[in-house]
Amino acid sequence: MNSPIGAPIQERLLTSIALLWLAGVALRLTILAVPPVLPLIHDELNLSATQIGILTGLPSRLFAFAAVPGSLLVARLGISPALVVGLVLTAVGGALRGALPDVTWLYAMTVAMGAGVAIMQVTMPSAVRAWVPGRIGFATAVYTNGLLIGEILPAALMLPLVLPLVNHSWQWGFVVWSFPVAIIALVVMSLAPRPTTNGLTPVRRRWWPDWRNMLIWRLGIMLGSINATYFATNAFIPDYMRSSGQSEWISAALTGLNVGQLPASFLLLAFASRLERKVWPYVTSGLLCVIATGGIVFGTGAWVVAAATLQGFSAAAILILVLALPPLLSPPDDVHRVTAAMFTISYSCAVIVPVISGLAWDLTGIAITAFLPIALCGLVLVIVAPAINHVPRSGS
Repeated sequence: MNSPIGAPIQERLLTSIALLWLAGVALRLTILAVPPVLPLIHDELNLSATQIGILTGLPSRLFAFAAVPGSLLVARLGISPALVVGLVLTAVGGALRGALPDVTWLYAMTVAMGAGVAIMQVTMPSAVRAWVPGRIGFATAVYTNGLLIGEILPAALMLPLVLPLVNHSWQWGFVVWSFPVAIIALVVMSLAPRPTTNGLTPVRRRWWPDWRNMLIWRLGIMLGSINATYFATNAFIPDYMRSSGQSEWISAALTGLNVGQLPASFLLLAFASRLERKVWPYVTSGLLCVIATGGIVFGTGAWVVAAATLQGFSAAAILILVLALPPLLSPPDDVHRVTAAMFTISYSCAVIVPVISGLAWDLTGIAITAFLPIALCGLVLVIVAPAINHVPRSGS
């Protein structure tokens, strides 16, 4: 016979897991709606290549710059309200990007959308800790799975399904992908677990990261190494394969890199809790990233696709495991501060490393040198990962 007390607890757990997955989906829906329609935006607004680069790079920069303000929101408003603010800002900014036929307006609304996503990213580990404290690894894998699904859906459906429904208007296409985010905001507002204070006055939480804490630098560099690997690999596969006379394999390689993340996500749904704080998954995945980078550089044809798929698999595995570390290693009231610092450092790496890769190619004139910084990121992860064993697990 089921316990009358256990049933509500189980229901709250399932609700929390569902909300985490939905919020994970919302993290990427509006952002990944852009690449399929870039040619339409380019032609209608008469954008230069530099302006396209600014447009596609703005979200990553906001992920770094808006992470600490996101920590402030969590500290002042609480976890659920901060998450709702991020969702609403993402939905509104994402929907209004095409409201005016002007590139400055497009940039401004992209900044608003990116700030919303940055707030959400800082909030998610705190939500994991507060809503599912007993299964942090699993809950992190759940929302990261949602994130990956949120990357794939707009990339796969924008051109064949959404644009025909909106008369091939990229402006209304953005509205379509922002609508689910607004719905998710309403669902979170209605169903998110309420904090319990037990009659005590809530403690005013700190929000500014302690930059002297070596934990945030370890986590930031670990996450930064894998973010940089993913973004730089995405950026340089097309030009590298074109330079090596393999243009026909570009689409397959990029598809492998991105779809290869899904198997890792589903595997960690089952095993994440067993791998919490284990060093060997990071070391193994870091080495696999180095091997995969070598396969992309020295392979041909289907071997490059296989190597790119391995790169995506390894990157996703590390991403999920690292995102679980702030709620595992930080006191409950510090998760948002540690997460904000981690994202600030990691997305700075994601911006800097591709620039270094590009400079290496430009200065040497040798295409494969662009992948040397990417391989070094895998080695950095291997070196830094063992440090997590020296950090005591946080209390409940």
